[in-house]
Amino acid sequence: MTTILDGIEAQVVQTDRLTASVLRRTPEGATGAPVVLIHGNVSSSLFWQPLMLALPRPTIAIDLRGFGDSETLPVDATRGLRDFSDDVAAVLDALGVAGAHVVGWSMGGGVVMQLLLDRPDLVRSLTLQAPVPPQGFGTRLDGSLCTPDAAGTGGGGANADFVARLAAGDTSAGEQTSPRSVYRASYVAPGFSDEHEDLWVESMLSTKTGEDNHPGDGVASDSWPGFAAGDRGILNTMSAKHLDLTGIVDAAEKPAILWVRGAHDAIVGDESFFDFHTLGKHGIVPGWPGEEAAPPQQMIAQTRAVLEQYAANGGAYEEVVFEHAGHSPHLEDPARFQQLLLAHAEAAERS
Repeated sequence: MTTILDGIEAQVVQTDRLTASVLRRTPEGATGAPVVLIHGNVSSSLFWQPLMLALPRPTIAIDLRGFGDSETLPVDATRGLRDFSDDVAAVLDALGVAGAHVVGWSMGGGVVMQLLLDRPDLVRSLTLQAPVPPQGFGTRLDGSLCTPDAAGTGGGGANADFVARLAAGDTSAGEQTSPRSVYRASYVAPGFSDEHEDLWVESMLSTKTGEDNHPGDGVASDSWPGFAAGDRGILNTMSAKHLDLTGIVDAAEKPAILWVRGAHDAIVGDESFFDFHTLGKHGIVPGWPGEEAAPPQQMIAQTRAVLEQYAANGGAYEEVVFEHAGHSPHLEDPARFQQLLLAHAEAAERS
C-alpha cells in the first residue's frame, strides 16, 4: 500500500501514452500556476510529499513510467529522456495545465530540460536540482564523447546486487547494496536523517527492474572498461550515446532557471564515484587507461558551462549551493529550498 501523507491526494490520469499516477495538493485559497515536480531514477513522487505540504501553491508530482504507481512501460533509450518528457507533457495536457513552474531532480532534471526543448509552452520557470549533466554521461569537459560508444555508461554498469535487492523489496540496512544503505550513503549528506526514511525507501522500492526499465541493457565494448550503453532501459537514456540536452542554449523560449545542488552530492559531481572513470582513476576498477583516455567527468563544470551559454543567449540562471547537503537539498534543508523555489516562481510570474 502506497504511503500518502495527510493533505495530499493520489490521482490516476489516463493519457494516450500511459496510465499515470500523480500526487496533488491545492491549498485553500491557492492561486497561480502550479508547481510540477519530477523525480529522478530509483525514486517516485513520494519523495516530494513534505515539499508539497509546505508550498502555498497548487502542486502536482508525477510518477514516471516504471516508477511509483504509474504504468510500467518499456523505455526506449535511443530517444534519450523523451519517453519520460513526452509522458509528462501528456499528463499535463490531460490535466489541462497550460503552464507550470517545473522542478526536476537528478534524472528528472534531464527530463524537464527535454520538456523545455519539446514543449516550451508548458514551462514558465525551471528548477534543476542535482540534474544529470546536459551532455549526458561519458563525455569530456567540452561535451565530446570519450569513446564513440560511450564506454563505461549505461545499464551494463549497474550493481547487480542492488538491482536484485530493489526487485526483492529489501528494506534492510545490513549490506552496502541494500536500497536503505544506498539512500544513506548517496542520496543525502553523511549524518543526515529524518522521520521519513521508511517512506524514502518505499519510494525507491517502487522502481521496476529489467532490461526495459531499471537498469536497462548493456553491450560489450572494445574500450575500457569493456561495456557500453545499450538501447533499452533507464541508465542508457542518460548516456551521451543517446542524450544531448545542450540545445537548451538555442531554445526560442528561455524561462529563468534555478540550479540547486548540494556541496556533498555523491552522485552528480566533478569526480563522482558513480562514474566508472572515477572508479578507474582510484583503482577500484582495474585497467584504467589514464586521464587522457578516460577522464572523470566534470559534471558540475559542464552544467555550469551550458547554463552560462544559456544566459549569454538571452536566458537567465542562478546557481545555489547548499553547503551541508548531498543529492537531495529539498529533503536536507527544506525551508531554504521552499523559499528559493517560491521566490523563483514569483519572479517568473512578475516578468
